[in-house]
Amino acid sequence: MSETASGAEPLVPNATMIPVYIMGKKYMVPAELTIMKAIEYAGYQLIRGCGCRGGVCGACSTVYRKAGDYKIYTGLACQTVIEPDMYLAQIPFYPALRADFDYAEIEPVAESVHALYPELFRCVACNACTKVCPMDVQVMDYIAHLKRGDILGAAEISFDCIQCGLCASRCMGELPQYHIAQLARRLAGGKLKPRAAHAHEMIENIAGDKYDEAVKELKKIPLDELKKIYQEREQEPTMAEEDWRPESDVGL
Repeated sequence: MSETASGAEPLVPNATMIPVYIMGKKYMVPAELTIMKAIEYAGYQLIRGCGCRGGVCGACSTVYRKAGDYKIYTGLACQTVIEPDMYLAQIPFYPALRADFDYAEIEPVAESVHALYPELFRCVACNACTKVCPMDVQVMDYIAHLKRGDILGAAEISFDCIQCGLCASRCMGELPQYHIAQLARRLAGGKLKPRAAHAHEMIENIAGDKYDEAVKELKKIPLDELKKIYQEREQEPTMAEEDWRPESDVGL
């Protein structure tokens, strides 16, 4: 993050201006902005720690305090709305060591995880990690699953982790929870869960040039008509069954 303006207050029609402190410096910004937009409004150019801007990538983790409140708060800058006299600082990367290993060689068993991350057993079950998570992931629970060797359970619980690192920033045991959870998900998805038969079928279809002619025909369609076809396509339901296929694909 770099500052590109002197902190002047641009006029915004009908905006209610409130004070916030960015990296220790006071700025007047329009109320109801997110932290990220407030930082940019104040004249900073976000060159790191901005990412997707949609609450998914975890790159914009932020620490802040509220006026008159002793607590330290955390959140994602792209999602958290500013408050008057908020003191904030972004931490786009929190230093947490990640174990070095050869994925092809590692066995998907509890002993592998325990050997790579022995600090697992320093967890004191304070639950500070869960309370700080912006995605409401039950961090302490997946750590508990891994302590007793349940890799699949840990992978399931940590599925929504966005790797922001805020859990590690509040951990009394100094665990890199988000790295440990990533290992659990990699082992679960790559070595423990059964392979999806339909995925192999699709790979074989693509390798066998099954869709080449269809793609050639699509390339001939004008852009406006192609957009119309795309918008009117049969979409997969949100809660589709594993073997769901669009009717237009039946028999292919």
